[in-house]
Amino acid sequence: MRNKRLLIVLVGATVFGLIAAVSVSRLLSNAQARGGGANRIVVATVDVSLGTRIIAEHLTTVTMPQNATPAGTFDSPDKLIGRVAVTNIAAREPITDFKLAPEGSAGGLSAVIPEGYRAMTVKVDDVVGLSGFVMPGALVDVVVVIDPESSAGGRNPISKIVLQNIKVLASGSSIDQPKQEREREPESVKTVTLQVTPEQAEKLALASTEGKLRLVMRNATDQGDAPTEGVDKRRLLSGESATPVPAPGSLQSEQPQPPASSQRQFRAPRFQAPRETSRSVAPTTTSGNNAAASPAPAAPRASVEMIEGAKRRNVDLP
Repeated sequence: MRNKRLLIVLVGATVFGLIAAVSVSRLLSNAQARGGGANRIVVATVDVSLGTRIIAEHLTTVTMPQNATPAGTFDSPDKLIGRVAVTNIAAREPITDFKLAPEGSAGGLSAVIPEGYRAMTVKVDDVVGLSGFVMPGALVDVVVVIDPESSAGGRNPISKIVLQNIKVLASGSSIDQPKQEREREPESVKTVTLQVTPEQAEKLALASTEGKLRLVMRNATDQGDAPTEGVDKRRLLSGESATPVPAPGSLQSEQPQPPASSQRQFRAPRFQAPRETSRSVAPTTTSGNNAAASPAPAAPRASVEMIEGAKRRNVDLP
């Protein structure tokens, strides 16, 4: 009898286990069908820096739902070996086509130069290079101090901004900005490589030969043009009025605009004295050149309110 009960329990457990396994399998199949299936894509196993040529040790494959797969991914690591990264790729990040240079591109600096631009290196020191704060990816303006030809023969140097919104491609021999700028102190470098157009390269070459260069860092979000007339000795000694110093990183475009209601001028309520009873004043007549003075209005008399039972009345004080 006991063996029969044990057999029934075992059979029941087996049947329920099979039913649960079939239900879970169908549930997963339905979820996969609704999700559009899964894809095998290539991701990076380590951080790949900008300008690095990708090798097999940098790659691995993972499974990702089809509806969450980014566009331009690859399904085989063999298609990526030898390609050059044009942006920083983090570990476990899918590698897409727009993050890579065209096939056949050489690694290093040439892979990160956009089409139509050139890379030009200029000498800098602690002053010109902003004490090492000019790092790859920064935007700078180029100022030149030059002595133009003068018929009188006297020296009259001029300071002028010749190039604006120029991107720094490399600082020294580094073409990649550190992962966290706080991890290292600014380093003094002897050269800075700038991204310029062919016309800008001509101006930069002449400016570096005929005058002294200065780099002026600008905000990364400030893409505006600031035309200037340049400064010579006469304008320099004329002085300049003081201007308010903005907070670091503050931009006019980033400031919140006040609502229309808050822009209305607030007016304090005015105190209105109690009205006096108007009294009729007889008009005055004038005789000859003497005019009779108008009588001054009588001052209001003080009064008190008296309550007598349910009656109230005002009594003027003498």
